[in-house]
Amino acid sequence: MPARAYWQGQIRLALVSIPVEIYPATKSGATIQFKQIHEPSGNAIHYEKVVNDIGPVDTDEIVKGYQVAKGDYVLLDQDEIDAVKLESKKTLELTRFVDAGEINVLYYERPYFVVPADDLAEEAFIVLREALKRTGKVGLGQLALRGREYIVSLRPCGRGLILETLRYADEVNKAQAYFSDIGDAKPDAELLDLAEALIEKKSGPFDPKQFHDHYVEALHRLIERKRKAKGKKVIEDEDDATPKSSGNVADLMAALKQSMETGETRSRSRKAPAKTTRKTPAKKTTRKAPARRHG
Repeated sequence: MPARAYWQGQIRLALVSIPVEIYPATKSGATIQFKQIHEPSGNAIHYEKVVNDIGPVDTDEIVKGYQVAKGDYVLLDQDEIDAVKLESKKTLELTRFVDAGEINVLYYERPYFVVPADDLAEEAFIVLREALKRTGKVGLGQLALRGREYIVSLRPCGRGLILETLRYADEVNKAQAYFSDIGDAKPDAELLDLAEALIEKKSGPFDPKQFHDHYVEALHRLIERKRKAKGKKVIEDEDDATPKSSGNVADLMAALKQSMETGETRSRSRKAPAKTTRKTPAKKTTRKAPARRHG
């Protein structure tokens, strides 16, 4: 377990308080970080914080301000900001429980692992976890994390709990604004059958290890080629042509059928080596026959 918790506090359910610790459930993947460089000198570009008519300023002279009118700011010290909603900072009060399926995936933002803070908290923690399992419910509340208050959900996860920050209603766009122009036409029955068969053929368990970031890998290759080229321009080859879209039903039918046939061809090709191995003895006998007749 990481040495330092992301958040420490208590989960409150009515009169019951459970001391807990929260740890990030995810981490940043491989990325390529670029810096802006002054090409003639090869030196990195730096940025200074400046004030109009004054120039560069020291960091300790900077405070936070909220603009109430053009050029008019209310200045706030960090300790004044930190003092807001102290109760919500250290307490997650579960105020409502809903079925997990009621929360649209658009609202989920970031997951965290929740564990009991000590042995004394473990009994109440397990009771809450098992109660959520048996009822099939997700607990909801609000929690302040790193200077912002979030809606959060709480659900069982193995021996522990998962807390997920949720977006507020005004942070989620209405789908109707984007989907309203899509027609209500019913799909062709044969096309639908082919699509369902193709989905079924490609169905299987979720394994995140099967997926990796091709773009980051390509950037690494580009950087290595550029390094070896000693400054010469290097352009990554375009291997895959962009497929052309078509609304023609006949073309869609052909594409779905070809997709099914391609899958069957690949399946047969994977089995081919095993068939060749079984036929090997027969081929050896055929080659030896002329030698016996010659003798």
